[in-house]
Amino acid sequence: MDDIKDAVSRLPESPGVYRFYNAEDVLIYVGKAKSIKKRVSSYFSKSTGVNRKTLRLVSEIRRIDYTVSNSEFDALLLENNFIKQNQPKYNILLKDDKTFPYICVLKERYPRIIYTRKYLPEQGEYFGPYSSVSAMKNVLELVRKLYTIRTCSLLLSEQNVAQKKFKVCLEFHIGNCKGPCEGLQAEDAYMDEIGQARYILKGNLSTVYNHLTNQMKTFAGNLEFERAQAIKEKIDTLERFQSKSLVVNRDLTDIDVFSIASIENYAYVNYLQIKEGSIVFSKTVELKKKLDEPDEELLSLAVAELREQTNSTNETILSNVEITVLEDGIENVVPKIGDKKKLIFLSLKNALELKKEKEILREGKKTKQQEVLIILQKDMKLPTLPTVIECFDNSNLGGTSPVASMVRFVDGKADRKGYRHFNIKTVEGPDDFASMKEIVGRRYKRILEEGQALPDLIMVDGGKGQLSSACEALKELNIYGKVPIAGIAKRLEEIYYPEDPFPLLISKKSPGLLLLQQIRDEAHRFAITFHRQKRSKKHFSSALEGIEGIGHKTAEKLLKHFKSVKKIKEASLEEIAAIIGQKKAEAMKR
Repeated sequence: MDDIKDAVSRLPESPGVYRFYNAEDVLIYVGKAKSIKKRVSSYFSKSTGVNRKTLRLVSEIRRIDYTVSNSEFDALLLENNFIKQNQPKYNILLKDDKTFPYICVLKERYPRIIYTRKYLPEQGEYFGPYSSVSAMKNVLELVRKLYTIRTCSLLLSEQNVAQKKFKVCLEFHIGNCKGPCEGLQAEDAYMDEIGQARYILKGNLSTVYNHLTNQMKTFAGNLEFERAQAIKEKIDTLERFQSKSLVVNRDLTDIDVFSIASIENYAYVNYLQIKEGSIVFSKTVELKKKLDEPDEELLSLAVAELREQTNSTNETILSNVEITVLEDGIENVVPKIGDKKKLIFLSLKNALELKKEKEILREGKKTKQQEVLIILQKDMKLPTLPTVIECFDNSNLGGTSPVASMVRFVDGKADRKGYRHFNIKTVEGPDDFASMKEIVGRRYKRILEEGQALPDLIMVDGGKGQLSSACEALKELNIYGKVPIAGIAKRLEEIYYPEDPFPLLISKKSPGLLLLQQIRDEAHRFAITFHRQKRSKKHFSSALEGIEGIGHKTAEKLLKHFKSVKKIKEASLEEIAAIIGQKKAEAMKR
């Protein structure tokens, strides 16, 4: 800690990003700050103890790194990049792998208008993204109803059209295309329609409305009533589309709206893009809190990420809480009254809807898990609900590298922090029964010494022999009979109880048995993985020790530093010499 505090004293006062690493040199937290020194210093002040999660983070810090930035907003973007790349365990991760759909006006003669999920700026002009495929298709359908844009993928070069290489298709005959493939539509006239379509794709519906209205009046003034009627039908189509999406005052345009609803462990952020009073994009995301972050900090992160995802250039952001970090030239408003306040209410309503949906799902999962535990309690005739189950398994190969594992399930779900590996210490050779007695005894002796609660059910992977050995360990600790214990045999999935000669057969379709099988298989997987790692290390260590001048300690040093055979083989002579000295390095390389 003295070294850490010394490092903190040398940090710069500039804005930027700081990074905390643990004893394994793994990145565990990334943060941003106006002043790196002041922010990092606050973690080591007396006030830090208010938050248990932050206290735990501080206890794991072994190294601090930092990157200076030009501004606090640059620091926010840099922080976001570090979090995405490294996913530190104490950081919120706004993760969304969804690829949004776009509409693209292709760069080609007689441009087509297509939809795509790939954003390739060199391909054409992109509009969107759209929050759903249906929303995007509605816009595309409107464009195709108002304008005669070709849908074919023919290469309409001047040469190809002049040589009459193509013939008009059905789209021409039903009036959806004017036949540019045969030169029946001038390029200028076609590009005028593309220009009008661009206004719709940008959300500038009033420009299109005014243009169509002028056209209709011109045709009517020239007594071309059929053409005027055709334009009127287009205006009606546009008005129907606009009436579906109009939410507030049409004068509100080019605005981003953000709101956040927060509970203890989660926050829900909604984002609306507004164009001429219409919602052109909507998205709600869930954030899982890691260090009880304030809403202002969570919203700042979400705003930067969501605006980047949607390529937003809107200069006004409405929100229900103040955004602490903003890009230069962007205005943040927390409205109190009027149409802007209505937008905040609408956005917050969307955020609260996701909150409600997620809580129902979480409650549903919890209820389902409870039902499985109740069935298991009934199947096994247990005195209490088996909320906490611990299961043991052994693993060895001909008595070599004997190991064991214990997995822990809480509320029917794996509690990986409660998993334990055991190296067998008192047993030599392949004796599964003695090994089981040792690990069960060691586990619950420690539990009793530390004053921790015993599980609701102890499971042993095996039949009567393994179960009897586990019971002996519990008897020596005077807790036999205080905790239900049983063995599960692999072949017929039989459940064995102590002092009962006949096994219990649970229905193969019972959710309770399926849970026990899952726990047993997880214990087996955990033990096998540990055994393979240990056997591999032992084999490699023995191979190293076979080299003259390299003993056990030297082999351990190399393994600890390079981690794998491959990395040692790839290491240079100088790198190895830095760890074990020049002579030993040369001997090993030879």
